[in-house]
Amino acid sequence: MNCETIKSAPAAFAGPAGPAAAVVCAVEQTAPRFERQGLALAVLFVGAFLAPLDYFIVNLALPSIHTGLNASDAQLQLVVSAYASAYAVLLITGGRLGDLYGRRRMFMTGMAAFVVASALCGFATSGHMLVISRIVQGVAAAVMAPQVLATIRAVVPLHQQTKVMSFYGFMFGMSSIVGQLGGGALITYHPFGLDWRIIFLLNIPIGILAFIGTWKFVPENQPATRIGIDVKGVALLSAVLLLIIYPMTHGREAGWPAWTFAMFALAAPAFALFVATERRVERRGGHPLVDLQLFRNPAFALGLVLAFLFYCNSAFFLTYGIFLQTGLHWSPLASGMAIMPFAVGFVVGPLTSPAVVNRIGGHVLTLGFSMMTVGFTVTGWSATHAAMPDLLFYCGLVCAGVGHGLLLPSIMRIVLLEVVPEKAGLASGVVSSTLQIGSAFGTAAISGAFFGVIGGRATPDAYAHGFQYSLAINALLMLACIGLSVLLVRHQQLALRRVAAPL
Repeated sequence: MNCETIKSAPAAFAGPAGPAAAVVCAVEQTAPRFERQGLALAVLFVGAFLAPLDYFIVNLALPSIHTGLNASDAQLQLVVSAYASAYAVLLITGGRLGDLYGRRRMFMTGMAAFVVASALCGFATSGHMLVISRIVQGVAAAVMAPQVLATIRAVVPLHQQTKVMSFYGFMFGMSSIVGQLGGGALITYHPFGLDWRIIFLLNIPIGILAFIGTWKFVPENQPATRIGIDVKGVALLSAVLLLIIYPMTHGREAGWPAWTFAMFALAAPAFALFVATERRVERRGGHPLVDLQLFRNPAFALGLVLAFLFYCNSAFFLTYGIFLQTGLHWSPLASGMAIMPFAVGFVVGPLTSPAVVNRIGGHVLTLGFSMMTVGFTVTGWSATHAAMPDLLFYCGLVCAGVGHGLLLPSIMRIVLLEVVPEKAGLASGVVSSTLQIGSAFGTAAISGAFFGVIGGRATPDAYAHGFQYSLAINALLMLACIGLSVLLVRHQQLALRRVAAPL
């Protein structure tokens, strides 16, 4: 997009985006195009970085939050799962808001809301206030994050998109390292005496700079075709998650009263109502939150189950941090350093994924899940109650991390292999949301089992047993994924043979 385009299409830059268009045009006249594009991408990557960063960084802060706010175990689980749930449910809607009102505008709106929510988190005075603030933060991230990829596809030349997308994946991986290591350092040294609050308050200056940078360097863009928002679908899917996750996190501490089972029972009819609503919207020619026609493809449906189970292992980050800090009395910084073997593997995996895919194709899924199964099993087996984690413990983490890194860029591509091109965007949104729902569900369920094993015992032995139990669940989930991945690849190979067979 150049100055001539801006002059010939003033309607596209009307309203609040108008001043930004003038600035973009002025910058383009005084600087090379690649420099403006580089600044725009740098600003967008801040948004792409902050959303996953705030998921990873909070895990190491949970013991400090427990002490500082006298938060219950259920509230600690919700600090993580509430953010993931809000992000998951509204991710597709966030993308549609960008299509309706402009991606630049919605990125700035999401960033502003993210800054406000971070301030609310940082100044929270109770566990309940922090959980509510995290929900707001998840909503803001869901509005902000989809605009990054959509803007890259719209304004970056096609021949540069592969390189830019690779860097985007690298930034996502780096967020896990920075979140664990940086978060541990911040909580350990607690600058300005802010303790755990600094991890949220640090978002404020970063977010403000990103907001200003977006206004100055990112051009407005939106597609010619606009898709409406399925408000009923969003509300019903939110209700389904609430009916499952809330009793799952609070039931154990409350002694599993009748209301927890009532909520579980209501989740099934609520989900049935969600499906019926989506079908009705589709029959009327509308745009449902989830395109149910996608599920007529067995490979896609099977792939979604894989994606869901894969991200259930996100509970590992919560249980690992609490095991080290509360169980073994490690400092947050030492705990952050201890996650590095997994995080390094998490970064190395995507870098080696293209070469692995070229050699073994779709079987990269089976390899990745196998590595995670072995890694979690070895780490759990070698975890001891008071001893320093040994070399075998860390080798298990590296193995699981590389497996995770291999899977992350591959699972989306392979699951979408049989989806028709015109529905690829919708399908990728469904897969992304499913990953986040798996994260929320896994955090609630597996960390609930972790705290259940510990019970009222605050001993290193109890925390070690809880951690081993949670890793055993993770390993079993990944073992199930191995079988499902074999079925998925076999189905796709048969489909390719049918297509290639002569008539």
